[in-house]
Amino acid sequence: MIIEKSIVQGSVEWNIARLGIPTASGFDKIVTTKGVLSKSSEKYMYQLAAERITGCKEETYKNGNMERGQEMEDQARAMYEIRTGNEVETVGLCYYDDKKTIACSPDGLVGKDGLLEIKCPSSAVHIAYLLEGTLPTEYFQQVQGQLFVTGRKWCDFFSFYPNLPPFLLRVESDKEFIKKLQVELEVFVKQLSEVIEKIRSK
Repeated sequence: MIIEKSIVQGSVEWNIARLGIPTASGFDKIVTTKGVLSKSSEKYMYQLAAERITGCKEETYKNGNMERGQEMEDQARAMYEIRTGNEVETVGLCYYDDKKTIACSPDGLVGKDGLLEIKCPSSAVHIAYLLEGTLPTEYFQQVQGQLFVTGRKWCDFFSFYPNLPPFLLRVESDKEFIKKLQVELEVFVKQLSEVIEKIRSK
């Protein structure tokens, strides 16, 4: 794993560094929770190919909850540190290896073995997380993908909403899923390079 500590998440440099690279937040577009190829993988591949060739990323929609979540992330991280006694090291980007073809941006590194993934959803969604007490399905590939990229053993999933109890869940590495993910990512990265070469040759 290669860690970029000098890059700030959300910055221009961070967005440039991620251009055309499959990242953990997009792994659900490559594989399902069962570890098989997703129907959206081709579209995601073409999107990344366009980013790599043009050097530009298409504007993505941000709603109020997403913007509020970004604003509250520092507050949530501080709350996590208080609740757990864990010190969180913030990083910009983690690459799987020196090829820099696969990456992730965890919300923090915890000790030698852990990661932190913060979510600041709406109050209704946060209540649902508290009642269900499990990792939300929509974040399974992201969390396991971060564990794959970083090689770490566990990730603390932390949901935060002001004036409500936080939701903390430790998620262990799912070795069987990660094996399947690795296979699909290797194929995806190879095909992505082939698509880029074809388009550049036209």
